[in-house]
Amino acid sequence: MLQRFFILCSGADTTLLKTCSEGEQNKYAGIGATVFFTAVMAFIASSYALYTVFDNPYTAVFFGLIWGLLIFNLDRYIVSTIKKSGSFGNELLQAFPRIILAIIIAVVISKPLEMKIFEKEINQVLLTQKNEMTLANKQQLALQYTPTVEQLNRDIALLKEEVATKEAATDALYDIYISEAEGTAGTKLLGKGPVYTEKREKHDAALAELQLLKETNAQKIAAIASEITKWNTEYETVVANTQPVIDGFDGLMARINALEELPWLPSFFIFLLFLAIETAPIIAKLLAPKGEYDLKLEDQESAIGTWITQKVEERKKIHATHTQLNEKIYAEISEEEEVYAYKKQKAEALMRRQADAFHDMQVNRL
Repeated sequence: MLQRFFILCSGADTTLLKTCSEGEQNKYAGIGATVFFTAVMAFIASSYALYTVFDNPYTAVFFGLIWGLLIFNLDRYIVSTIKKSGSFGNELLQAFPRIILAIIIAVVISKPLEMKIFEKEINQVLLTQKNEMTLANKQQLALQYTPTVEQLNRDIALLKEEVATKEAATDALYDIYISEAEGTAGTKLLGKGPVYTEKREKHDAALAELQLLKETNAQKIAAIASEITKWNTEYETVVANTQPVIDGFDGLMARINALEELPWLPSFFIFLLFLAIETAPIIAKLLAPKGEYDLKLEDQESAIGTWITQKVEERKKIHATHTQLNEKIYAEISEEEEVYAYKKQKAEALMRRQADAFHDMQVNRL
């Protein structure tokens, strides 16, 4: 039963193959098994590739099954249409387009399985790419927020510098009136005289201004700090919202690009393996000698071709014979007096009827 199934997969004529030897049947069963397992590998490869696209196992398996059946049908067609003619050059020329198609199918089948085999290495490449994209995304978004935040920080620095300058001037006034009281500067008179009082009042006025400036600038600094916090929060929100896009950067095209960044030699050998599997039925049929099945198939096809050619020729001769007979018959009929007289009688009757009808029509018009 398994042999019959694989023979069916090979595309051979099962009725004709049954009349061949056991070895000939085994040969086509082997070709059919290659076609079948190639389709199975195509189903597995396409299911994995589609799973990376849809993230749904049922959808991936459904479309993977369709793809596997399509590859099975193509391979079966390719193998069944290669006819053994006894000339390797003619057979190779006949199989060349099919070999090109087999190479394309091998590429399509091998690529998803390469991605599965090198999944860990691809994940590492994707992780590196995601990290680079995350840094680049943060830097790009920072270009929108950093100038504003830096300007606000400069405003805070100016406000603090204004307070520090005022505080330094107030401290200087404090040192002046203290020195006046101690007699180490100014009038150099010990005690709290009129000059001391004047300088003390000037310091107290500056101190009051300093306190007011501190309160005013503190409010301004708090407002600016709140605005900086708002900009930083907005920046972090935008980064958080765009990060899922980067985290989801692991689709089919991303994995194919990541695979291309890996060393090419392992992938190339895997491709060669699938190419050998895909072209094995074709190569086997090209290299195999002309067997019993091929001879019987050629005999069957030539017999049908001869029979059809004979029927076409017979139809042509029958048509030619009928044409000659009809021409001869009608020629003889045309020479018979009785037929001539009958034809003349009918023509005269028709002409009388036409003349009467024309006369009646003219009378009616008058």
